[in-house]
Amino acid sequence: MLDYEISAAEAAALLKKNGARLIDVREPWEYETAHIESSVLIPMGEIPARAAQELRSEERLAVLCHHGVRSMSVTAWLRRQGFEQAQSVRGGIEAWSLEVDPAIPRY
Repeated sequence: MLDYEISAAEAAALLKKNGARLIDVREPWEYETAHIESSVLIPMGEIPARAAQELRSEERLAVLCHHGVRSMSVTAWLRRQGFEQAQSVRGGIEAWSLEVDPAIPRY
């Protein structure tokens, strides 16, 4: 079984080879402030209503928020729903900006 967390660099490497789907669980205003181009916005509060319709249980999911707290909560919930390949991006978009792409604004 996969770890619950993945580093920003590991997530970036997966995305580069189309090995995962990046799910951003922040609020729309946060997404507008800073986001990763290939990410899909599903705010945390909408995950329970949208997960079964928009996500596939067999796909690898990298879940992202601002610092990693919301994404870990969503990852734990997804795992309980059968999304066994969901992983939280440790440190969130903040870590992504610091470790992967400094062009992503920090807020």
